[in-house]
Amino acid sequence: MRVLIDTNIFIYREDYQEVPEDLQSLLEILNDSEARIYVHPLSIEEIEKDGNKTRRDVSKSKIKSYPRLESPPEPTEKFIEKVGEPTDETEIVDNQILYSVYKDAVSFLITEDNGIHRKANKIDLSQRVFNILEAQNYFRSIFEEEEVKPPLSLERVPMHNLNFEDPILDDLKEDYPNFEGWWRKKSQRGRKATVYYKDKENNRLGGLLIYNIEDEAKPSPKFDPPLPKKERLKICTMTATETGYKIGELFIKLSVEKAFENDIDEIFLTHYVKKNDRLVPLIEKFGFSKVSEKDDEPVFLKSLIPREEEFISPLEVSGKYYPSFYDGKKVKKFLVPIEPKFHSRLFPDFKERQSHLDEFGKLITEGNTIKKAYLSRKNIKKISPGDILLFYRSKQNSGVTTLGVVERAIPNLTKKEDIYREVGKRSVYSNSEIEEMKEDGALAVLFKYHFHLTLLHLDTLRDMGLYAPQSISEISHEKYLKIKERGGIDERFTVN
Repeated sequence: MRVLIDTNIFIYREDYQEVPEDLQSLLEILNDSEARIYVHPLSIEEIEKDGNKTRRDVSKSKIKSYPRLESPPEPTEKFIEKVGEPTDETEIVDNQILYSVYKDAVSFLITEDNGIHRKANKIDLSQRVFNILEAQNYFRSIFEEEEVKPPLSLERVPMHNLNFEDPILDDLKEDYPNFEGWWRKKSQRGRKATVYYKDKENNRLGGLLIYNIEDEAKPSPKFDPPLPKKERLKICTMTATETGYKIGELFIKLSVEKAFENDIDEIFLTHYVKKNDRLVPLIEKFGFSKVSEKDDEPVFLKSLIPREEEFISPLEVSGKYYPSFYDGKKVKKFLVPIEPKFHSRLFPDFKERQSHLDEFGKLITEGNTIKKAYLSRKNIKKISPGDILLFYRSKQNSGVTTLGVVERAIPNLTKKEDIYREVGKRSVYSNSEIEEMKEDGALAVLFKYHFHLTLLHLDTLRDMGLYAPQSISEISHEKYLKIKERGGIDERFTVN
């Protein structure tokens, strides 16, 4: 396994003299494993151009033991069109580095550059591009056979019980001069927040989500252009410091569920976009787009229900209008058996019914995600992007639980490295489990989670003329409609 490291991971913090503890831990994991670490030649050239001699020498000393990637591929015009024309020399280097992953010169890239992460999202390569904490969690799970279970517990608490001096609020205070006044006013009105405590004993936050349901029009000069009057869910605050646990993706999932529960079909937020911005690549991945400005602050809006007259593909419906999805006859439907241990890792929030925002428990990192991966020992070659997966939990308390939409299916994976590369950070499988899977050629299915169903037990399926699947099995559109009805999928969020 070849891993490319961006040299910025050594100097992305203020104290560039010391190797951060989490990076040191990651490098120890990689150095003790079968992975081989490389640096891109252009990254080294960038360091050579650093006018700060002390920092330049320190950076060179940190990477001198790592070989250069030999003959790195040159990006094509088509690739540049996909990721965007570079605006400066730094972006030219970023494109070169990312293209090495795109062309499979390496399996993975580790970088703290949010511009590269944003470009990776554009070309559906994000599962192979890690930040330090994501990489640490991922490589520990596969090389040390350790099931990574961060103590991720979310709570709903009154804003007045939070520490206003928490560092997680520093950027918001800087961006909004009246942030303290807003905070005090909302606290006095009893507004609640969804929080992840990184250190509950000392009231220190690792993630914060504050939302509100609004129904006023936005016709004032502050909004350009104005948004028409209607009820929307506003994400007032969404921030996280623990970037490796996919808290941001979880917050989007929870916001969508809250809108769903309240019959709301639009979500919006305002956000000052900064260089190397972390939030924008995340929200764009799930259908948010800039539609207006409020006092020069961009307004991002997400619709949950398609309204466009022109045809967009089933996969585009799933991406742009998540959680809506296309379920007409143009896509196939599959029953997918999944063992309880893998089901609990992929869908830890399933509680026999649709989860609610106020019901939180401990979550493993991969369970926070909307984008997931499923591995099978059976090679089914007829699965296509946009097809529907209906997961059937086997053994105890068996039944159909969850619906997902296929993004990509890759059959006949006979090498561990190929499975790692294709599944990437979406994996919930250990090294030994992947070793076992690859023997007959594994099938990797990358998919997007959409809804949990009301649990459909085997007896119910038999009434519909269906049986417990032993392997991935295609079902007719008519039988899917029965599952859809009995499973409680809301027609408002389906396109057919």
